[in-house]
Amino acid sequence: MSSFVRVSGLFASLLLVQTAPAQGAGDWPQWGRDHTRNMVSPAKHLPGKFKAGKFIGRSENIDPKTTENVKWIAKLGSQSYGNPTVANGRVYVGTNNDSPRDARFKGDRSCVYCFDEKTGALIWQFNAAKLGTGKVSDWEFLGICSSPAVEGDRVYFVTNRCEIICLDAAGMANGNDGPYKDESLYMAWPRKEPMEVTKADADIIWVMNMIDECGVFPHNITSSSVLIMGDRVYASTSNGVDYGHVETPAPRAPSLIVVNKKTGKLLGEEVSSLSRRIFHSNWSSPAFLKGDDKGLVIFGGPDGRLYAFKPDPVQAAGGFAELEEAWRFDCNPPTYRKKDGKPIRYATRYGPSEVLATPVVYKNRVFAVIGQDPEHGEGIGNMVCLDASGKAVWQQPAVNRSISTLSIADDLVFAADYSGFIYCIDANTGKINWKHDTSAHIWGSTLVADGKLYIGTEDGFLTVLPATKTYDKKKVTEIDMGPPIYSSPIVANGVLYVATHTHLYAIAQGATLGASGEKSK
Repeated sequence: MSSFVRVSGLFASLLLVQTAPAQGAGDWPQWGRDHTRNMVSPAKHLPGKFKAGKFIGRSENIDPKTTENVKWIAKLGSQSYGNPTVANGRVYVGTNNDSPRDARFKGDRSCVYCFDEKTGALIWQFNAAKLGTGKVSDWEFLGICSSPAVEGDRVYFVTNRCEIICLDAAGMANGNDGPYKDESLYMAWPRKEPMEVTKADADIIWVMNMIDECGVFPHNITSSSVLIMGDRVYASTSNGVDYGHVETPAPRAPSLIVVNKKTGKLLGEEVSSLSRRIFHSNWSSPAFLKGDDKGLVIFGGPDGRLYAFKPDPVQAAGGFAELEEAWRFDCNPPTYRKKDGKPIRYATRYGPSEVLATPVVYKNRVFAVIGQDPEHGEGIGNMVCLDASGKAVWQQPAVNRSISTLSIADDLVFAADYSGFIYCIDANTGKINWKHDTSAHIWGSTLVADGKLYIGTEDGFLTVLPATKTYDKKKVTEIDMGPPIYSSPIVANGVLYVATHTHLYAIAQGATLGASGEKSK
């Protein structure tokens, strides 16, 4: 472990045996903070600028003396797409195994790290082997791309192996809880010789394999961030096309499913023939629209349509339980789908796109953008605002292809597209108030907090702008963080968290690092 995140053996042992404290109001326990998925925080007194520090020689260690307003830094792997979440005094983030924290785990594997919120010390890690299918279903070195969802003492996410998994937030430090007792074989897979299980390992409560249970064929990577509502967990399956992008191997497999939160048992699945209309894959995460009735699960479809499903599975003929479709809306204008009466080919600049970014719920309305795998390049896009019945309030086609979830505050929509533009849009009319060019591709999502907008870029800069209706270029700050930023910044308990490809930063106003990289006392 790098020196700047190392703590004494005694202190680390104490961390491991702690029980998780009560979840705080300032936590960020899931992707998008809550069921609306709106990337907005009420936090105050956040730094508008900081110094990420400089690397020491050719190492991956950062010189603490070159940082400013940095509380702690934790080393990740070589590629980190999983967005951090914070709950109950702990920070969770997905990455790969390219900078191993444990000599038992060798080679290309996928990880979720659990850090202490105060110090950045590693408490435990989840570590899984790859499927071995390469780019088609489990792309090399991508790691865990799902943002963990935490509720009480349970942690939920989807693995690179197309599983929904539930872990004990305490890890193995308090023993092997739950019905699942095969952690030693899970970590060793595909080898059959069990691995040693230590207190620094994850404690699996249950595993639901979507390939086995639902017949899913994941494309590139499984990446949904789950939605927890009551005793249910909703997740998209990442079902997609084959390696040649010619056929969908599992056209009858569901794109959205719901399982029991306590057991992982499959409770129901959508039957809207979504997989028959897949362009590429379904990587969007579900949101929830609370209404006068039981609410609706909002889902971005792999066919470019936005869907609303009733949350309660209904028993159908043949013994299957289905999620009933309430409405659907095509987020692609007709001119994106056809020209002169002929279909426009997918993955062309002026053709149709999927809904990959997570839909956002705000004031009983649903907001969404369309986009594609960044490997397909830039292209035309669209933003839609729908009412609770699925009817369009407005559309804004000036926003290019986007895979970025929105931030909506004070009736202002803050959006980013893959082309590198940031927009401020009136939430009631769709009118663009201003547009800022970062001059770099954007994969992650905007965050609005403390009157500021934070967004990372592929070039490794964190851009900070005033989250206001008016635009002043002189007030834009760009912070050089070195490696690319493909994840999204979040805020928890007054601390800003930014994950680059290789490091996770905890940033707070006035914070300083000690000589070893620990928080100064």
